[in-house]
Amino acid sequence: MIQLKSAREIELMAQGGRILAATVEHLRGAVRAGLSTGELDQIAEEFIRSHDGATPAFKGLYGFPGSICTSINSEVVHGIPSRKRVLKEGDVLSIDVGVGYKGYFTDSAVTVPVGEIDIETKRLLDVTQEALAAGISVARPGNHVGDIGAAVQSVVERAKFSVVRDLVGHGIGTEFHEEPQVPNYGKPKRREKLVPGLTIAIEPMVNAGGPATKQLADKWTIVTLDGSRSAHFEHTVAITDSGPRVLTAL
Repeated sequence: MIQLKSAREIELMAQGGRILAATVEHLRGAVRAGLSTGELDQIAEEFIRSHDGATPAFKGLYGFPGSICTSINSEVVHGIPSRKRVLKEGDVLSIDVGVGYKGYFTDSAVTVPVGEIDIETKRLLDVTQEALAAGISVARPGNHVGDIGAAVQSVVERAKFSVVRDLVGHGIGTEFHEEPQVPNYGKPKRREKLVPGLTIAIEPMVNAGGPATKQLADKWTIVTLDGSRSAHFEHTVAITDSGPRVLTAL
């Protein structure tokens, strides 16, 4: 069942979202060659907990061991942080992170270059960010969940990249994953109607190659089937009478 939020609840989510936005920027600045994803996970947990009342939402969620997901190159999502996984020049790292604050959750993701990256990988990151912006722009009352997916899909496929179809965005609030599902593909005016008070995580996952994915033996990490690179950007967004409100932007 879809849980609509009051103006007061959206303000609480925005407070947590500001902590999350600061966390994302802090982590973005920490990424460098020679750093392990385990060290980055520790940086994230300490930074989140330094804000009174804030907790890392991923820690223990469905049994996940880390405070953030760290996915490198062909890893799409849900990579497990490890001291043994050291970033190298030319890698791209997708960081997915959530914050719990005063009973509400927010979710955000960013893909960060490690030093200099090649032109095509940079284009992948740029297009994925553009796709997220396109999805957010149509997240307004009277539209439908399908309008978000169609907007994302249009940007991605125009650039000759592919949308991951096995994974979707989601409602979010008092639970980390709520209804509705928010696919990154679809047709306009289909699926659930967007109404004020709906809070959703919009999160394009875009592959340089084909859309197919597989899960690794660790039962968490999702990778591209063809080994191509992947990018992931995400914001938590509230549908309001005046249009989309991004709750996880600085």
